[in-house]
Amino acid sequence: MDETARPRRVAAVPPVPEDLAAPAPATAEELMAQVAKGDERAFEQLYTQLSGPVYGLVRRIVRDTAQSEEVAQEVLVELWKTATRYSPDKGSALNWAMTLAHRRAVDRVRSARASTEREQKATFEAARERPFDEVAESVTASLERSQVRRCLKFLTDLQRESVLLAYYQGYTYREVADVLSTPQGTIKTRMRDGLIRLRDCLGVTA
Repeated sequence: MDETARPRRVAAVPPVPEDLAAPAPATAEELMAQVAKGDERAFEQLYTQLSGPVYGLVRRIVRDTAQSEEVAQEVLVELWKTATRYSPDKGSALNWAMTLAHRRAVDRVRSARASTEREQKATFEAARERPFDEVAESVTASLERSQVRRCLKFLTDLQRESVLLAYYQGYTYREVADVLSTPQGTIKTRMRDGLIRLRDCLGVTA
């Protein structure tokens, strides 16, 4: 057999000494300490570690994808700005971040809810200022406006809101559901019950 055809023996690779091995990735707590000193590269690593958990928590509270992304970004920026306030004595860096995330997410939900309530209040205030002719005509053309106004007082607040939006302002079931942040099926039930009570109050026969 030709000696040159023999496979060459591969020398065993010696183990890498521990002092030359790749260093273990920094912990979030270590990164926070570096971020507190203004280390931007440390913040990039911290961002990679915490962005997923932060977004996940915010998404469960806020629900809306775009708003959740926005709130998560705000939380991570706040981590950069307030890193000097963090101390391992207060818990892990992850818990610190999640606490900030929960607070921001709850604030966003409350703010959105308050905005919706202001819009609804403005809508209903405007409705009160308009004559009740449209509502009266929707129920029955032969009834006086004052009768409709009197009978509307016997409806529950939820029934009255739904009926006013649909029969006074011309909203569809879906639009009423969106305005009141209520399932469409519930809106239909409110409308049906409200109109039955109006019919009974006004003495309209089926």
